[in-house]
Amino acid sequence: MPAGERQVAFLGLRYGLLGLPLAFAALPIYVHVPKLYADQAGLSLALVGAILLLTRIVDAVSDPLIGWASDRFLSRRRLIALALPLLALGVGGLLAPPPGAGGLWLASLLVVVTFGYSVATINHGAWGAELGDSSDMRTRLVASREGFGLVGVLFAAALPGVLAATMEAGLARTGVVFVTILGLVALVSLPGMPAGRRPAARHENPWAALRGVLADRPFAALLGVFALNGIAAAVPASTVLFFVADVVRREDLSGLFLAIYFLAGAAGLPVWVRLARRVGKARAWLSGMGLAVAVFAWAAFIGPGDILAFGALCALSGLALGADLALPPALLADQLARREEARAGACFGWWAFVTKANLALAAGLALPLLGFLGYAPGSRDADAMAALSAVYAVVPLVLKLMAAAALWRWRRIMEGELQ
Repeated sequence: MPAGERQVAFLGLRYGLLGLPLAFAALPIYVHVPKLYADQAGLSLALVGAILLLTRIVDAVSDPLIGWASDRFLSRRRLIALALPLLALGVGGLLAPPPGAGGLWLASLLVVVTFGYSVATINHGAWGAELGDSSDMRTRLVASREGFGLVGVLFAAALPGVLAATMEAGLARTGVVFVTILGLVALVSLPGMPAGRRPAARHENPWAALRGVLADRPFAALLGVFALNGIAAAVPASTVLFFVADVVRREDLSGLFLAIYFLAGAAGLPVWVRLARRVGKARAWLSGMGLAVAVFAWAAFIGPGDILAFGALCALSGLALGADLALPPALLADQLARREEARAGACFGWWAFVTKANLALAAGLALPLLGFLGYAPGSRDADAMAALSAVYAVVPLVLKLMAAAALWRWRRIMEGELQ
């Protein structure tokens, strides 16, 4: 490998590595914390749900403002360095609540975690866009970040059960592991790294700046496709455990199926990077959407005991996931490279807002639809199973086709060929 290529690879490794603890932090907060505080702290599910909902709304709405402020104050590295201690404190405290911890403890630490996480992830994304000095390098930086992020998700999912016999003890130890990993990664990823290209910020109030970002046609087109495609991906994510339990009827293998999905996503990232280099990022992303459509057309025919078929579906849909993770942010990074004023933080603030809104919209669409169609968890009724298969497979397929049509129509605008 030539010296220049080694230098780029090392830069991508150091930059992308920070994606591991950031993704690690997100999973237990949304998966384990509700049950932990209901069981160990004795909070009602209604109270836990209300606290989570309120903090998620505040978190999502504040993301664009955090992005705007990030374009104007301190360097990306310094902002990340200031956010990481908040993230460590919040995650460690949430996963190991002291005796007597109640709703105030939960709400306070969720605010600390979500603020630290937002500042860190928005600036990490913007930094990667500013760090790459070529289209190919920007794609590789994004792929490195998302690949390490998938590894972080796998760690977070596996560690509580591996570290202790009870979930409470496992989560407490997971918090210690997280803080340790976060500190070590920060020492590798932050000191001595280049700042990247960061144009001067325009002097304007936050609302004008955020409206100006959305008024940019290439960004608005990309964000629209990203939102539609994101909802298509989030619907099966919201319903997969029901599908495994009641259609495939192998709830005991749900962890294995999820591991196959995420590992395939990580393994496929280099494939999408190479394809983007050959045919362009928009066309490569369109290929990923096409693969997802083919996979979910097949998913509707899976039934009880189809373990191998569903395992193959997880692998292929995971491969398609790699395109969704790597290519849209890389397209955004290319757009930012063509701009003369600093708006990377504002763009990634809107990006974070849409990402979080997608998850909420998908759950708000899929779960009530399942109930309306007559499905209830544990049901074995044929009509209920058909409803679950339709929501899990057909709804994402339709949304993916709509996203693909929008991508094809707006691809030249996104890539800067048309204004």
